[in-house]
Amino acid sequence: MGGVTPANFTHGLLSGLGHPIIGLDHFAALVAAGCLAATQPRGALVAVIYVLAMLAGAVAHVQALSLPAGEVLVALSLLALGAFLVLARPNFVAAALVFGFAGIVHGHALGEAITGAEPTPLYAYFAGLALIHGALIVGIVLVVQQLVSRQWLEAARVQLVGAAVVGIGLAGIAQQLLPAA
Repeated sequence: MGGVTPANFTHGLLSGLGHPIIGLDHFAALVAAGCLAATQPRGALVAVIYVLAMLAGAVAHVQALSLPAGEVLVALSLLALGAFLVLARPNFVAAALVFGFAGIVHGHALGEAITGAEPTPLYAYFAGLALIHGALIVGIVLVVQQLVSRQWLEAARVQLVGAAVVGIGLAGIAQQLLPAA
């Protein structure tokens, strides 16, 4: 939306649909959630936890609940999400906690784009966020499961996705903590 707060239903919905996929860090979190959901016995529940926590984080930001060092926390969440993919069979409770934390910090960051909006674009934005997160996670789950069932994708390759997510997290931390040249 060019940095302008959405002013109507359509702009709110389009902003909600687009925002998570144009940011590499948020998209990497979605890929991690989808891959984990596809490869774990209770992975779908972890993905649902992520989406619900993301919405809660976005609402928290709109309600002016501050999250200090939000971008650093987003990057740290990518390190944790990627690590769970690298581990291949993480403990369910630990995975749920990490995905809940990641959802909250990513949602909080995504909530910045809609802060100050009127109710109609605000609700449309939240609907767009929920739709795109759910659709992408389900799509990733279906693709990963098809590739695994056809033996085109092995657990080791899903672990490589985790390593890439860790790399994106490290780049985010470096960007936030190292002085610009």
